[in-house]
Amino acid sequence: MGLKNMSRELFQYGFLTALYINHNNLHLLSPEISRLTKLTILDASGNKLTSVPPEIGMLTNLKELLLVDNGLVTLPAEMGTLFQLDILALEGNPLNESLKNLLQQEGTGAVINYLRENCPVPLPPPEREWIPLEDNTSSTNSDTFTTFCYNILAENYATPQMYGYTPSWALTWEYRKELILQEILAYSADIVCLQELEMGQYEDYFKEQMKQQADYDSVFWPKSRAKTMPEKDRRIVDGCATFFKASKFTLIDKHLVEFNHIALQRPDFRKTEDIFNRVMTKDQIAVITLLEHKDTKNKVVVANTHVYWDPLFKDVKLVQVAMMMDELDKLSTQWAHLPVSGSNAPPSNPTGKLPTLICGDFNSERDSGVYEFLVKGAITQGHDDFGDHAYGTYTSEGLSHKMSLRSSYSDGVELPFTNFTPTFAAEIDYIFYSSNFLSVLGLLGGVEKEYMSRCVGFPNAHFPSDHVPILAEFKFRSQVALPKGAATPNFGATGSNNNSNTNHRNNHSK
Repeated sequence: MGLKNMSRELFQYGFLTALYINHNNLHLLSPEISRLTKLTILDASGNKLTSVPPEIGMLTNLKELLLVDNGLVTLPAEMGTLFQLDILALEGNPLNESLKNLLQQEGTGAVINYLRENCPVPLPPPEREWIPLEDNTSSTNSDTFTTFCYNILAENYATPQMYGYTPSWALTWEYRKELILQEILAYSADIVCLQELEMGQYEDYFKEQMKQQADYDSVFWPKSRAKTMPEKDRRIVDGCATFFKASKFTLIDKHLVEFNHIALQRPDFRKTEDIFNRVMTKDQIAVITLLEHKDTKNKVVVANTHVYWDPLFKDVKLVQVAMMMDELDKLSTQWAHLPVSGSNAPPSNPTGKLPTLICGDFNSERDSGVYEFLVKGAITQGHDDFGDHAYGTYTSEGLSHKMSLRSSYSDGVELPFTNFTPTFAAEIDYIFYSSNFLSVLGLLGGVEKEYMSRCVGFPNAHFPSDHVPILAEFKFRSQVALPKGAATPNFGATGSNNNSNTNHRNNHSK
């Protein structure tokens, strides 16, 4: 058609999967082409292009890129992120010899790999902002604490096949583990919950480094499969680790929740095929610790979990979280009656419950049954996420729990994502807290938008995991301020959460 320019309106058609603009008179491709992220085929052959914009590297779904018969001498290094590209056609261009030979002798994959490995590292993003939610000038160090939650991406899972857009040097564990440790230590949280930490990496590196550099004590358990493995294989099984500053907290007790083990113990579960076919084959866990504040003697229960990942198993996610909540309820009741450490005085909490944090990678978005169950306290037996699967009373009667939980990021501060890859970006990591015992003073904000506009996915040079950490500052609420008759606040028999925050919380649960 002899086109010399392309209308900007074209770049609003984000649904396009193929774009043929071959045999025109185009002298350049607009950087705005990066908005057509669903493109799998782009044919710009037979034009007068002398360069390709670096932004083309954002089109990570491309499988065919046809640039025959143009005036291209070189290619932008940013094209190295096109990890799904099968065909790169460059015949009829005055390409420099090294690129031409590489393409002719080794093919498309070798060119993309070369560009990716030699791409200059962009400037790092500015530090994530701290978002204050409450004035904490009246708070003291003794009644506040910070909690950090992070899926660090286990070494065993960080393969070139899974993360083909990441330079190999940025994917190595030696590079990533240093960055992970620096990030944890920089935020200096009082409680740190890590997921996907391999047993060997915990024992040989993180346990020691966290203790030496910042005086953290810790609790770790690997996933259930480790119990049946020889020592060498056990070391690469990942699990959950909870670290806490020894200067601030004392470990009173700890408990491992093995979801498949608990499922086998329930008589109503053993009668259903779905338990054996869907739940028993998954070996996720939760690590639950009881910590006591050294100054105030306040106790806090910290649950750290990693729920099954597959979106086709929403029922399993719900069952796993429900089992964890059942265990938490039992433990909280039991632990609330423990005396203050080093004292014979009666327990300071007359409610029979304790402040609770539930941290982890839940692999569930805010519109999921898991999120709804945790923040609303109950879901019906016919919930869509159960599908047509049967799980004893969970599906015949529905689910409920007695804790008044909220997500720390629910007060008008929603992160656009906590997991970011070319094929998936969503908020799936959370720090839930019992809102009748704790309040949120502040939160760590998201990654700068301008940086993200040029980023196809994590991990990369600056972010060592495909997740980003979340961080919240909490304050112990004064229980004496509760109204009369509220000796057991916000623990309705059906988990209905009868408190002043219910409507606000439900607005954020979709």
